[in-house]
Amino acid sequence: MKKLSVVWWRAPGGHKPDLVMLGSGVLIIMVCIMAALAPWLAPYSYDAQDNTALLQLPSSEHWMGTDRLGRDLFSRLLYGTRISMSMGLLTALSALVLGTVYGAISGYVGGRVDNWMMRWVDIVYALPDLLLIILIMVIVGRGFWGIFLALILVSWVTVARIVRGEVLKHREQSYVEAARALGAGHLRILFRHILPNTFGPLIVILTFRIPAAILAESTLSFVGLGITPPLASWGTLANEGWAALKFYPHLIVFPGLFIFFTILAFNFFGDGLRDVLDPQNRRVYR
Repeated sequence: MKKLSVVWWRAPGGHKPDLVMLGSGVLIIMVCIMAALAPWLAPYSYDAQDNTALLQLPSSEHWMGTDRLGRDLFSRLLYGTRISMSMGLLTALSALVLGTVYGAISGYVGGRVDNWMMRWVDIVYALPDLLLIILIMVIVGRGFWGIFLALILVSWVTVARIVRGEVLKHREQSYVEAARALGAGHLRILFRHILPNTFGPLIVILTFRIPAAILAESTLSFVGLGITPPLASWGTLANEGWAALKFYPHLIVFPGLFIFFTILAFNFFGDGLRDVLDPQNRRVYR
């Protein structure tokens, strides 16, 4: 007698999703909801000070305690989630679009144009990221948009390289030759035939670029080059908690846990998504 098994959901191609991937996806959705609903979920304003509640430990009134100015840490974390997630999503999407367009044109045109365009990518790629980010922020200024522009300009090159390789692979396929024979123009071939076949790798790239951007923003804010007070991000909260680590560890533990689990969730989700979308990594379930 055959053993019967119930599969409650299958991804395209018959791939059964990993529970770690599903759990990571749920956690990512929860974090996004927290960011979107921060003004309604936060019991206090992110900059509300209470001189009678300085450096309090977690309690029923302040779930994650308060900082040295009497500000509620839970409320500041919710607002910080909004800034950190917005930075990660906007930076990853913008770098994805810029790198995709640049890499697609370079790979499709080929020849001297491809060689010239990729030399610029090599130049940017060879520069130290931190040095380039600091230089851009000195010119543009600190704050959300300064960090946003700096992170885009250092992260698009990786996307451009990957997209160029995918376009070079698909450019010589038979379906592209058939489109040319039917009289399709270059833009139509590139954007209607080649790029749609790179959506799988692009989605995976996006899931890995988001946590990279979040970590980069947190690192810049932690060293004092990021979001300016009284605004809060996960990095600024970790920076504020570092000074009181010995006596009030909760000030850095909670922001650190938010950063750790969010980045871990994105990485696990990206790994699972790559297995689903990549036919070579696809496993067969019976």
